[in-house]
Amino acid sequence: MLKIGLLGAGRIGRVHAQAISEHPKSVLAAVSDAVPEAAESLAEEYQAETRSSDDIIADASIDAVLIATPTDTHSDLIEAATRAGKAVLCEKPVDLDLDRAITCQTNASETGQPVMVGFNRRFDPNFSALKASFEAGEIGKAELLSITSFDPAPPPISYVKVSGGLFRDMMIHDFDMANFLMGQLPTMISAVGTSVVDPEIGQAGDYDTAVVTMTYADSRVAVIKNSRRAVYGYDQRVELLGSKGLLQAHNILENSVVKSTADGVVGAKPTYFFLERYMTAYRTEWSAFVDAVQAGADMPVTLEDGVAALAMAEAATRSARSRTPVMMSDVLKPVAK
Repeated sequence: MLKIGLLGAGRIGRVHAQAISEHPKSVLAAVSDAVPEAAESLAEEYQAETRSSDDIIADASIDAVLIATPTDTHSDLIEAATRAGKAVLCEKPVDLDLDRAITCQTNASETGQPVMVGFNRRFDPNFSALKASFEAGEIGKAELLSITSFDPAPPPISYVKVSGGLFRDMMIHDFDMANFLMGQLPTMISAVGTSVVDPEIGQAGDYDTAVVTMTYADSRVAVIKNSRRAVYGYDQRVELLGSKGLLQAHNILENSVVKSTADGVVGAKPTYFFLERYMTAYRTEWSAFVDAVQAGADMPVTLEDGVAALAMAEAATRSARSRTPVMMSDVLKPVAK
């Protein structure tokens, strides 16, 4: 039984607390948060202790920590936890600064402790099934990947200002999904970003709508589309065109009922947000982490993967600002993967 310390008791911390507590081979032992009331509430719900992050990391009886704190604390906590001999699962991104993330990767690797980055969408049953079909050769060689990721509504401006921007905060999931499916980093990224949903987002220096095109060394192409507003729900789709066919992963709907009448055909909307859409993925992600720790196996999503996705976000940010394509070799040296 793995004893787990949870660092961060906010919205995503609560999602992870549920996954930890539901797993038969892990127990939530302690919770920390910068807001004491949040930690106390979550700890009470799961019969855990409320402690500081430093105390949790220093406690030799705790086997692993899950980091769900603000992004600007991730690298420091990863390094402290691995130095203390603990396994780590850290929410994305590794850091907002690429150089700091690379340093963190180097420092953590020197400890020999396992670190997993929380790109939970790899564990979504639909995306996993699409990946398995592709790897089984069912559509031949991949030629064109399209990823759609639209939020139902934009976040508060207060969040936008500290998020690191759409490419690092939102599209980073899609960058990792592209790496997961295509098996390597692109050689070139071209991005266009704009603010058409909320002018305040643009005034804060960010984008709420963006399209990124990625070109690979073997001439394959991938396109990612992001928007902070889709009034019909949380739109999450993947389409992979290959030399022998097409694979598609569609939205998860609120229900499967379809009404067909003389007036037309009507179905349910997509689930409203990520908590409903990806709860199964969070549980599967946690199970994969526990299995890897107990088996002493490689993590299914590594710090290298986290750095690679962050490097793509950096390239997209530079491209959108300069309005020119950016070579990945100018951003990440040497290229990961």
